[in-house]
Amino acid sequence: MSLRHSYTIIAPLYDAFLAAAGTGLRAASLAQLPQQPRQGGLNILISGIGTGLDLPYLPPGHAYAGLDLTAAMLERAKPRIGNLHLNLVRGDSMALPFASASFDYVVLHLILAIVPDARSCLRETARVLKPGGHVLILDKFLKPGETAWLRRALNLLSQHIVTRLDVIFEEVLEGVPELKMETDVPVLAGGWFRSIRLTKDRPDAE
Repeated sequence: MSLRHSYTIIAPLYDAFLAAAGTGLRAASLAQLPQQPRQGGLNILISGIGTGLDLPYLPPGHAYAGLDLTAAMLERAKPRIGNLHLNLVRGDSMALPFASASFDYVVLHLILAIVPDARSCLRETARVLKPGGHVLILDKFLKPGETAWLRRALNLLSQHIVTRLDVIFEEVLEGVPELKMETDVPVLAGGWFRSIRLTKDRPDAE
């Protein structure tokens, strides 16, 4: 089953499983966005917006693009838009339909461990990010060298239906050298879930 088909099926149940569990984590991650935008605001991409669980925590005054693979998820996000300047786009996080250097921030909440190729997703994120821009990541990752036999065994099934359980972030980041780690904070389940902030090198950076 493809991710598009599986997430179309589970869209009605998505909020019931994730809304309460991730509320504080989402709010803390998105608090890193500028809360008082300069004139005109920033361009911010929410890649893998799902049903819009991030939307209540986004500061107004910015121009947002919310991308998801499935129409069912985007339909459920619409009622949460409120007064935000948000354009919903159906598309693939591994092949973003945006020009290079389009965004000041990209938000990747619970998407890198869902897509079949996390490195392609992060490369595309880097491509559409402006030099000096930032990536906010909230997801579950194995630590380098971590055995985690149970999670790896469960991944044989879960990766085809809902999410991957075997992604090692350091290996993903290694393939996208223009992105550098700023912060990496364990937030849940003994550090399985992490809040990560990256920045993109400027052309004049040494």
